[in-house]
Amino acid sequence: MKVGIVALQGGFCEHVYMLRKLAEETGWSIEPVLVKKPSNLRGLDAVIIPGGESTTIGVVARRIGLLDELRDLLESGLPAMGTCAGATLLAKSVRDRVVGETRQPLLAVMNIEVVRNYYGRQRESFEVDLKIPVLGEKPFRGVFIRAPAITRLWGRAKGIAELDGVTVAAEEDGKLALAFHPELTGDTRIHRYFIENIKR
Repeated sequence: MKVGIVALQGGFCEHVYMLRKLAEETGWSIEPVLVKKPSNLRGLDAVIIPGGESTTIGVVARRIGLLDELRDLLESGLPAMGTCAGATLLAKSVRDRVVGETRQPLLAVMNIEVVRNYYGRQRESFEVDLKIPVLGEKPFRGVFIRAPAITRLWGRAKGIAELDGVTVAAEEDGKLALAFHPELTGDTRIHRYFIENIKR
């Protein structure tokens, strides 16, 4: 299985590490592929859009022709996981907690609204144990860094984790949007859940 990781900016190396760790744990054949140009999208079974700066990732992706090509693949059913900034890029509606409506380039493939910097700026970053029923009973350590939140869902999108009544993880038709950073925990359960859903 070839899993692309958008590698224009942000924490893509950590996702490579987590996929390799998952492959060691499970014996699955998982090949991480760094996506830096449209041709890197060929033959992928899934794609991960990492945390970082969502506007920067979107602007660079649009400039090199990656944004439209990736959007077409996602709309055709390519599974995707977006963490933090990646979740923002997957959303059809994005607002900033301070400046309001944004005009940043988006993939816009999930029926969710994301509010950027929902929990504050860098100094308000935090970690907390989350209940994510699809992962089992054991809590998952959520690492929130300048984190967004999913404030509205519609259509086929559904929340799979909340923090204080606010959605922080959602899925829709093979796409997974996370407000936090599972790649910073060493816990491969979310990556495993994503890959398992592809393998079905």
